[in-house]
Amino acid sequence: MLSRSAAGLYWMGRYLERASHLSRLLRQQTESLADSPPRDIYFGWHRIYGALDREPLSGALELDSDDLFALVDSFALADDLTFEPTNPDSIRSCFAQGRENARQMRHHISAEMWTCLNQSHLRLQDMEMPDIWVRSPENFYAETAAEIDTFRGVTSSTLYRDDAWHFVQLGNYLERTQLSASLLMAQIAAVHLFEVPADAYWTSLLRHYYAFEAYNRASSAAIDPDRVLGLLVTNPQLPDSLSLSVSELCGELAAIGPGPDTEATARTRSQAEYLRQLVGIEWPGGADGHALLRRIDEGCRELHHLITKTYFDYPVLAPDHGRAGRHDQ
Repeated sequence: MLSRSAAGLYWMGRYLERASHLSRLLRQQTESLADSPPRDIYFGWHRIYGALDREPLSGALELDSDDLFALVDSFALADDLTFEPTNPDSIRSCFAQGRENARQMRHHISAEMWTCLNQSHLRLQDMEMPDIWVRSPENFYAETAAEIDTFRGVTSSTLYRDDAWHFVQLGNYLERTQLSASLLMAQIAAVHLFEVPADAYWTSLLRHYYAFEAYNRASSAAIDPDRVLGLLVTNPQLPDSLSLSVSELCGELAAIGPGPDTEATARTRSQAEYLRQLVGIEWPGGADGHALLRRIDEGCRELHHLITKTYFDYPVLAPDHGRAGRHDQ
């Protein structure tokens, strides 16, 4: 597979995973607007923006106790995260980038995948925030997340299990691991900022990861933050846990096989195993949870850099004049 094909499929997986993650967060956030006090509403926005490591276009968020201002702010913040073209992490931007990568890789994906993704992109193309706000924004976000789930199902059902499949999955799992680490760090920071140990804040995190029932089965009814974090980080049976995501990530790297440079391949696999050790062995181990999540987040960024050097942007020897060049991208 050409390096540019591998990179396009990898980035398609990453962008759609990012759009799904943000859609689920915004669905939960907009559902809370109707009956939550301003403090809880601003907590949710702090958590989302903290996870994205981004400030709103209007500047830093400030808590306002007025219900009207909370709703006005929420409209502007949701617009920034959903349709803002200058925000590379907005849902529209992620869909556009994911579709563009898919368009360039149409010879590697199935016709059913392209149709599914293109329909979702076209639905979003002409929408603006007032269009969804006057009706039910939470339904819009639920539908968007469901469309990405459908695309994943179509991919699983129709894509041949060659390197194309593995690079899509590699992008999915690396993005999921990094987003989860960032969200958990943002959760801890927001709880400290608002100085409230309210169970609802941790319950909402469990619901985002479809883990509330699993937590109740494994623990008492009382919400304990350390137990919540432990479940979301280490439980290998939870679909979106860090443990399962990192394990699948390592599996995809093994399935893809070595890159042209054996030393670069070894460094990439070693970094993936380092992440597995952080999640499976060092957590919690008496360590500060936020600090360990920071190491996982940084480890994901380093792994992305190594994957790029190993599979997408590696030096090659040009046979016609004997000097190093760049693999065709």
